[in-house]
Amino acid sequence: MNCPCKHKPEHADRASSETKPDRYVSFIGLDCDAKADRLVKRIFSQIETHDVPPFWTYFKKKAAGELGPRPDALLLIHSHLNDIRELFELLDDAEGVSLLERIEQECC
Repeated sequence: MNCPCKHKPEHADRASSETKPDRYVSFIGLDCDAKADRLVKRIFSQIETHDVPPFWTYFKKKAAGELGPRPDALLLIHSHLNDIRELFELLDDAEGVSLLERIEQECC
């Protein structure tokens, strides 16, 4: 008996040959985990070097798993998109905003 779960979907090859990866077809080529890790490192760098609201202490504890199960970086970002955007805009971090928007469009 052939199990369909062990076969590659028909559209899997299309995702790797497209010039622009599409999350609605496949996450192949999007490298969402690496982008999310890079963004979280950027957030930590910003909150360590600037005077930020107390929310960011909570964010650090949540990211470390001190307040429950440790979320992966992508879940953490997805859960706090607006807070992160507000932080980067407050600090005039255009590169941070750009990376956040890319993750939001491609990965969330």
